[in-house]
Amino acid sequence: MRQFPVAVAATILLISLGACGGGPATPSVPRLATGGGANASAGAREPKDDNPNAVAGDASAARRARLHAAAQCIRQHGAPNYQDPVLTADGYVYTDEVAMRSLSGEQLTALTNACQDLIHAANFAIRDQGPPPPALIQAGVRAAQCLRANGLTAMKDPTAQSRFSPGKGFGLSPDEVPPGGKENPIFRRAVEACRPILDAEASASSLGNLGHA
Repeated sequence: MRQFPVAVAATILLISLGACGGGPATPSVPRLATGGGANASAGAREPKDDNPNAVAGDASAARRARLHAAAQCIRQHGAPNYQDPVLTADGYVYTDEVAMRSLSGEQLTALTNACQDLIHAANFAIRDQGPPPPALIQAGVRAAQCLRANGLTAMKDPTAQSRFSPGKGFGLSPDEVPPGGKENPIFRRAVEACRPILDAEASASSLGNLGHA
């Protein structure tokens, strides 16, 4: 399924990391990050059907306390920088998935096993998100429009079904990358021309802003 002031080289690195899966977190430009891994993929992936974070419902203080308890466990079992999930007034949950990207598969499995009871009690998924709120979609559309206007004509507007990463924004799917990928001068120029708009998208996707959306 798109972070400021960062060198274009960091952005290019994200594009080169592949299409799916988790990887080490890397500073980047917002629209060029992914929803679910440190790579440039899935700019418009559909949310998973079994994603509890995208289901409106329990927004009680009790659930917020359960989310905090689960986050405490996650921090204690391998992800010390993991922030408490954001719970909106509608019951949607947004998670600090970026903090999980430096973990290996074995580390993530061990963490999940250690905290599974608390995670289940809080009814959330540690690497999924609630739906992108309108303010974030609008910021993503402005970013897509700017990138198209500056030569990346395959860019698609995000929708309420698009995946994103908190603090990074919507991703760039493989078919949105121009021929030549990271070496393409059109890509480089478009990123530089749209940097302030990409910054705004990243800001709109931050956990703090999602909590007030």
